[in-house]
Amino acid sequence: AVEPVCVRSGLYEVDVASAESYPVYWNQTEKIPVMRGQWFIDGTWQPLEEEESNLIEQEHLNRFKGQQLQESFDMEISKPVDGKEAIHSLKLSRNHVDWHSVDEVYLYSDATTSKIARTVTQKLGFSKASSSGTRLHRGYVEEATLEDKPPQTSHIVFVVHGIGQKMDQGRIIKNTAMMRDTARKVEEKYFSNLATHVEFLPVEWRSKLTLDGDTVDSITPDKVRGLRDMLNSSAMDIMYYTSPLYRDELVKGLQQELNRLYSLFCSRNPEFEEKGGKVSIVSHSLGCVITYDIMTGWNPVRLYEQLLQKEEEEELEERWMSYEEQRLLEELYITKQRLREIEERLHELKASTISKPPVLKFKVENFFCMGSPLAVFLALRGIRPGTSGSQDHILPRTICNRLLNIFHPTDPVAYRLEPLILKHYSNISPVQIHWYNTANPLPYEHMKPSFLNPTKEATSAPDTESASAAPSPTTSPVMVRRHYGESITNIGKASILGAASIGKGLGGMLFSRFGRSSATPQTMEAGKDGPEGDEKKATTVGTPPLPHSSSGFLEPTVELEHRIDFELREGLVESRYWSAVTSHTAYWSSLDIALFLLTFMYKQDQEETDKSNLDTL
Repeated sequence: AVEPVCVRSGLYEVDVASAESYPVYWNQTEKIPVMRGQWFIDGTWQPLEEEESNLIEQEHLNRFKGQQLQESFDMEISKPVDGKEAIHSLKLSRNHVDWHSVDEVYLYSDATTSKIARTVTQKLGFSKASSSGTRLHRGYVEEATLEDKPPQTSHIVFVVHGIGQKMDQGRIIKNTAMMRDTARKVEEKYFSNLATHVEFLPVEWRSKLTLDGDTVDSITPDKVRGLRDMLNSSAMDIMYYTSPLYRDELVKGLQQELNRLYSLFCSRNPEFEEKGGKVSIVSHSLGCVITYDIMTGWNPVRLYEQLLQKEEEEELEERWMSYEEQRLLEELYITKQRLREIEERLHELKASTISKPPVLKFKVENFFCMGSPLAVFLALRGIRPGTSGSQDHILPRTICNRLLNIFHPTDPVAYRLEPLILKHYSNISPVQIHWYNTANPLPYEHMKPSFLNPTKEATSAPDTESASAAPSPTTSPVMVRRHYGESITNIGKASILGAASIGKGLGGMLFSRFGRSSATPQTMEAGKDGPEGDEKKATTVGTPPLPHSSSGFLEPTVELEHRIDFELREGLVESRYWSAVTSHTAYWSSLDIALFLLTFMYKQDQEETDKSNLDTL
């Protein structure tokens, strides 16, 4: 049996016997017919139809087998030799082929108009070949070589979909293909000197799940059925995920698919792990939340137990009760506490004797969230801002080296993550993602934090600072408008909860974003004006509550170790109302995002290479 042939960088295989191609990593029922190219048209190098090509090949072998070919694809040989008569001819259904020599073959159309044209041009003194013949070549212009292999993959990116996959099965495969094609263009332009490349693999986890079967469909009324079916196939995924009955099925579905793809990739690319290949995940929408929960092992049952314990403790402290009741409750509390300790010890003992395999078979290098509601899920789980600027507050670096949150400014599903780590980052602009064609962009790690809406108004101080700082006699409470739909607040009042600093509900967000002043923040466009130009742009900051310089950038204070929120730039002629509808699904083909992803992945690979070179020296 003939072994399958890998094509398209190993993403597809060709079964030569059945002349079919099929994807390696996803739905293998998708069969693509493959045509063997034998005879090609001169100039365009397009293959002839297979049926005609096979007839010409058979005739050519019967007539010329064993003869020496002098074929060359130089321009002068491509020209027909006038006056040469055909030494052999083959009649096809609508054409005929003439052999003037073993390596001079011409195809002629037998249509009436072609015959008339041929007669006229020959009477004018032109040869038959030059008048209407199309030169054919046996074999392609470039010959395959053993070195003709795709570059080695140093980094694989799993692309995880969000809601709506049931409605349009295979959409994540198309979206990943768009992202891959866009990344290839960026690689050719900016990273062509590197011997390795990044591969994108779609993770289709939803279609294999049964969940409730057809129960929800059976209880759906018939009126406006199309709209209801669309909601059942998309928004229902969020309800499934919040259901204690089906949440685990969704988590296991994604977890198993990620591990399956990784094992399959490593089995086909054994050098990947040996050479320290890295893995990143790009998740979209609800996929960000499920991926996060898989990596961190978050469990709602554990949270519920913690809340119950807290309520029991508060009940003991606050409620008036008789001495006997109090004694019994204390005894019950101590017994439950002892039971928990025994359960924990038993769990630790089991864990030490049975080595539990890791949830994922790989370490995640970068976790890119696109159009992600993760921040609002974390806020509703009780995550509040801390005092350290470490990513560990929401995602430990031991689990994932870098967390990056990408969003379009008008995406109604996306929320910011940075204010969940440090509260005052709700007043700091997200990092603006460079345009794809920006010349000499400033590296992201060199971009200084800048204030949102740098106007004459001041922005409210974080709780920690406003509580400790003594009020100046020259200052008075100032009313300010916060960004992303936050209400007007007063500095003298207690600041709002950390959750609110991320953003408000869908309605409030839409109105606030569309109603934003046309005087948008003068954020950094380093590629156009350079660092000095950036500082000139942001000199209009009024009286910020944090230490600041005259340029409007923050002076060193409690800052994030790494920036997490990255915002796409709005188009100059972009309608915000239309963008709110389209922006949530517009990430896949963005050249700006492709460059952003590759910049971080190649930068890390380059740093490690430089480090290993230094170690050897």
